[in-house]
Amino acid sequence: MITRRNFIQQAGMFATGLMIAPSILSCQSLGGRKRRIGLQLYSLRNEIGKDVRGVISKVAAAGYQDVETYGYSLEGKFWGMTPKEFKAFLQSYNLTSYSGHYGAHEFFSRDKDIKSARFYIDAVTEMGQTYLTVPYMDSKIIQNIADYRHVAGKLNKLGTMCKSAGIKLAYHNHDFEFKNMDQGKSFFDVLLAETDPSLVDFELDLYWVVRAGKDPVDYFKQHPGRFTMWHVKDMDKADNSLNTEIGTGLVDFKKIFNNAEVSGLKQVYVEQENFKIDPYESISKSMIYVKDMKFDIIK
Repeated sequence: MITRRNFIQQAGMFATGLMIAPSILSCQSLGGRKRRIGLQLYSLRNEIGKDVRGVISKVAAAGYQDVETYGYSLEGKFWGMTPKEFKAFLQSYNLTSYSGHYGAHEFFSRDKDIKSARFYIDAVTEMGQTYLTVPYMDSKIIQNIADYRHVAGKLNKLGTMCKSAGIKLAYHNHDFEFKNMDQGKSFFDVLLAETDPSLVDFELDLYWVVRAGKDPVDYFKQHPGRFTMWHVKDMDKADNSLNTEIGTGLVDFKKIFNNAEVSGLKQVYVEQENFKIDPYESISKSMIYVKDMKFDIIK
């Protein structure tokens, strides 16, 4: 099974059915933006390369209004389409893209210049996305507190570059960020403490937080407003290493959604990294659950 970590590593770090009728939710958000329930396209990584048009049409038919991209490279682009072409392609299915996962993490080691990530910023701008989201951090470059602080500093620099381009930066977590690795501190603790809130937001992957033994709501309360996006995916009851359809697993989403305002939530993305049933049936069931959580009326 392809995992996110394996995909990122194997892809040269990015650079080198049950359907429901589509619905347009009436949503309000910060800055007047309408909230749109999204799907991280990585969920359908085994399907999208074979038939991008078929996948996107089924995502729209399942009721999603936004997608989070992944896998962009200068060579392969978005499944052969330039950012502008892919944006237009999504629009033909009434889909937008608020955020994209880009391989900027390639440039966080000490021997790389973060300015070299500029071509990702260009892609985000051409896509009309709001967020460049860093999807992962190589564990080899975060071995101690000094490394954590180095990465935090580079995130601030990349955030400054993004701000100058009129977009925003976010960091997406897994579970390793929460382990106390040096001086009793975790990588995530240092990121929260040493990144500038005006430059760096966080896309909190709720599954990975819970799997790390942490409570997402605790982070919302300790750092209000910093978790502007969520990855919403559930934990299988029989095997915690697996995902399952949202609302059928172990994650207490009602508690989490009840604290969305404290989080600063602007966008949710359904994501599932493995399927026991048909993938399109699965994402449809998850969509229905998130819609029922009244994400559209969060003030």
